[in-house]
Amino acid sequence: MSRRERIEKFIAPYRVVGEGRFRLKSIDPADIGPLTGKEQAKDLLEEGIEKLAEMQEKLYAQNKWAVLLIFQAMDAAGKDGTIKHVMSGVNPQGCQVYSFKAPGPEELDHDFLWRCARCLPERGRIGIFNRSYYEETLVVRVHPELLARQHLPDECLGKDIWKHRYEDIRNWEKYLSRNGVLIRKFFLHVSKDEQKRRFLSRLKEKEKNWKFSHADVAERAHWDDYQRVYEETIRHTATPYAPWYVVPADKKWFTRLVVGAVVHDALESLNLEFPTLDESKIKELEAAERALQAEE
Repeated sequence: MSRRERIEKFIAPYRVVGEGRFRLKSIDPADIGPLTGKEQAKDLLEEGIEKLAEMQEKLYAQNKWAVLLIFQAMDAAGKDGTIKHVMSGVNPQGCQVYSFKAPGPEELDHDFLWRCARCLPERGRIGIFNRSYYEETLVVRVHPELLARQHLPDECLGKDIWKHRYEDIRNWEKYLSRNGVLIRKFFLHVSKDEQKRRFLSRLKEKEKNWKFSHADVAERAHWDDYQRVYEETIRHTATPYAPWYVVPADKKWFTRLVVGAVVHDALESLNLEFPTLDESKIKELEAAERALQAEE
């Protein structure tokens, strides 16, 4: 079995690629797949980071594809740490990270995809969205009063608004994929018990106090609602061209390994190569070499 086949087999249980009967409870947040522990994952992750750096350099040099990685999760699921570790070997020039907070007045005066569309990665680069336009079918659905701030006409606020947003997202992601943007989406699936443990850790350890917000506890009261809307959003926006990966997040080391494997698999699917020089360019380089050699 080739390395690519091993990676595909490893990530397959967490991939959601089409509308159907996906259930969030079918993925155990504490799952560690075929591994036995953290130490086994360490070497695999380091190897993956090294390979990822090689492929990112080719992506940048080839300058044809763009890659968009979208991260969604409940609070304390580990998005920031996962992004930091998985992308640690990537050249900063080839990676763009955007964290989307609550929209401001200018953003609210545009359509819900506008602020993310402005931040799409250029060709040759990896773009990372830490939260994204998916907040519009998640937090806005759990807190429908937020719709009032979006200044939408009454005709756009009917019972089908969420169905329409799912459709708009699918169509937009299809458009992007047809224009050379490879999309992979991650939901870091943490359990309620593990989230509580991490919140308490943030309260007890001074160096983690800055991470804690009372709003996190307030949102925790809506846990079941969030699980429902995440399940429905994933079910209705998972496609072959923009699949979701529901990644177990109770063990941070396993989360990082799975995400790294998915990104590795995605880049490898592009068959990236350094650009081939044509004859005129080769002659130009040869002339430059002769000129340099002729210098005293």
